[in-house]
Amino acid sequence: MRCLLIGLALLASAAAYVEVNLGYHEKIGIPHAAEIKAAEDAIMAELSETEKQRAVDPLIVGGIVSTNAAHPFLGGLLINLLSGGLSACGSSLISQNRAVTAAHCWFDGWNQAWQFTIALGTNMLFYGGTRIATSQVVLHPQWNTATLANDVAVIYLPQNVWYSNTIQPIALPSSSQLWETFVGEWAVAAGYGKTNDAQTGVSTNSVISHVNIQVISVAQCQAVFGSWALASNICTNGAGGVGICSGDSGGPLYINRWGQNILVGISSFVAAAGCQLGHPSAFARVTSFHSFITQNM
Repeated sequence: MRCLLIGLALLASAAAYVEVNLGYHEKIGIPHAAEIKAAEDAIMAELSETEKQRAVDPLIVGGIVSTNAAHPFLGGLLINLLSGGLSACGSSLISQNRAVTAAHCWFDGWNQAWQFTIALGTNMLFYGGTRIATSQVVLHPQWNTATLANDVAVIYLPQNVWYSNTIQPIALPSSSQLWETFVGEWAVAAGYGKTNDAQTGVSTNSVISHVNIQVISVAQCQAVFGSWALASNICTNGAGGVGICSGDSGGPLYINRWGQNILVGISSFVAAAGCQLGHPSAFARVTSFHSFITQNM
């Protein structure tokens, strides 16, 4: 997740569409998971036992109220691959035993996962919180690894999670919202990814970050990404260098209506050239996959 930085405006030529990355795990997920683990291990090694408890406490890290308390539906995903590698993504809890993520977190066309471990109510991917392992993941039946179409998956948890102030589900759009485009609305994206293109490792305060971004039209997104952007995507303006970044895959894009957080997108892809170039961020549009998600709840 990248913070507000000076960047390029949202500009693209229809004759020169921006490319996106394929093969998420090898290019992004595996190295990012290794960076996070190394950073978290280093942090924990320097702490006393009391400080270690505070470091993994879901409420406070380093004396600062954790962003995870602000996003209690956000779940980190540690991904065990058949190749033996370990990758990372994000997810959103939608009930006591269901979560949603991007389909490419389970299978990206090259690497196949065999297990997810979802980490809830913690500031770290590898330490603390409620951690549940599962191998029951349902991909959208039309998930296309070559085009990134239908990049949605439902995670089945083998046990119910206990709700608390740091573990809560996020609401899905209501039936009256299924036809909304949300264009022009301000939304929040949250995740475990990098905060800029040059970053390695994670913050000493928290691996979670979030950013406020404005929803743009599908046409505006297609002007940049061409056929990568579909009507079933929801995109956000990247002007100023804001949006999702490497490692944010599967995490939530949500809006707040009358005090209720509503999931409208699942992090899918960004420009292959980098996160800070002013290009849009693209998400799977939850209203487009509402039936698939609810049928698997």
